[in-house]
Amino acid sequence: MKNNRDSYWMKVALRYACYAEENGEVPIGAILVFQENVLGTGWNSVISQNDSTAHAEIMALRQAGRKIKNYRLLNTTLYVTLQPCMMCCGAIINSRITRLVFGANYKDSEKNPFLKKIFLNLEKKSKLIIQKNIMKNECSQILNNFFKKKRC
Repeated sequence: MKNNRDSYWMKVALRYACYAEENGEVPIGAILVFQENVLGTGWNSVISQNDSTAHAEIMALRQAGRKIKNYRLLNTTLYVTLQPCMMCCGAIINSRITRLVFGANYKDSEKNPFLKKIFLNLEKKSKLIIQKNIMKNECSQILNNFFKKKRC
């Protein structure tokens, strides 16, 4: 049952990734859910906002915090189309998110010992539950297509 819900919410995150792409941004989308209710949504907005911290995850967390008037986003699940970067991992932990679900992996994360170590620590030392590779092919495809177009 949980996997069906994860796929449902990841499809929503993919729609936000498409919105990012339509606006000239790297297609990454995120959605924060609490008991089947959306608290925050985000898409990569680095270029349009001239803000290097305007990642999809950060935008969703900011919106949720404003909505509930609290930075502690307890008992929530964050869905994101790409494995979070180091900055976003820090924000996820500081926000007290309970569960992280992501689609695509960074291609070289298994080869990158620093990033791999961060995720091992997240899983072992925090209370964060991590679910990887939900709709991985779909999430990877939108990114691959975007970068192929950019190279042409």
